[in-house]
Amino acid sequence: MNVTKIVSILFLIGSIGLGYYLVSSVKSTIDERALIAEREAAIIEKLMLIREAEIVYQEVNGNYTSDWDKLIDFIENGEYPIIQKKETVVTLSYGADSSIITIDTLEIIAAKERIFKEAYNVNSANNGIFQGFKLKVGDYATQGSGAYSLNQNGKDVTHKFKKSGVITNIQDVFEGSQVSKGDLLMTIVANKFDTNTDVSKLAFVPGYDDVKFQIYAAEVDKSGSLVDVIEVKNPKPFDPTRDEDNEAKNKQPLRFGSKTDVTTSGNWE
Repeated sequence: MNVTKIVSILFLIGSIGLGYYLVSSVKSTIDERALIAEREAAIIEKLMLIREAEIVYQEVNGNYTSDWDKLIDFIENGEYPIIQKKETVVTLSYGADSSIITIDTLEIIAAKERIFKEAYNVNSANNGIFQGFKLKVGDYATQGSGAYSLNQNGKDVTHKFKKSGVITNIQDVFEGSQVSKGDLLMTIVANKFDTNTDVSKLAFVPGYDDVKFQIYAAEVDKSGSLVDVIEVKNPKPFDPTRDEDNEAKNKQPLRFGSKTDVTTSGNWE
């Protein structure tokens, strides 16, 4: 075997080795980015659940909490009142108008139901002659599927669900009756979060067994008034490029809220 052939073989082997290294390196980078994206998606989902729980807790108790045990107990055992506020304007004896506000508690539901589920009204999209519902109470409505039909200007039109969920209420609207745009037709209830979530693990960052979210809740003075603030963040980012000192908020560790401002916005939004 001559020298030229030996050099060619060595060059070929080197080229194959280099190609394998480059492909492997690119694949490793892609896999790492995919893993980071997957883990951050789970963290964002958990932060959104914590945020919703804190908002509901504040609505009931008048303040946020930095006590994980209190928040978890509230989710599992707390109650949430459904309140209706009415304003009545009356004319006083001397001619001035006065507003009387009455607040009625319509029902009390479990806090967990308020946190994990959300009700959506399905209203008539247009004026028309009602032709019938496509589903009944208890059925699962899929976004984009038919909800009800109207005869609009002589043409039957099927209107579709804009949200998915279980139909919990259907109004007494009969075929052939006139409906107006905006009339309530039905109500559906959808899950905002996975109802199988282990709430006892609420404080822990997904992907770690022993890392908890940092939580801060307090009353702070804002222009002479005391206001409630809340901040919850991941203290140990999976993405090595996330840095607390980064000027771009969306490149800082994942979080929602602020220690100084009245906000519950997430820096991923």
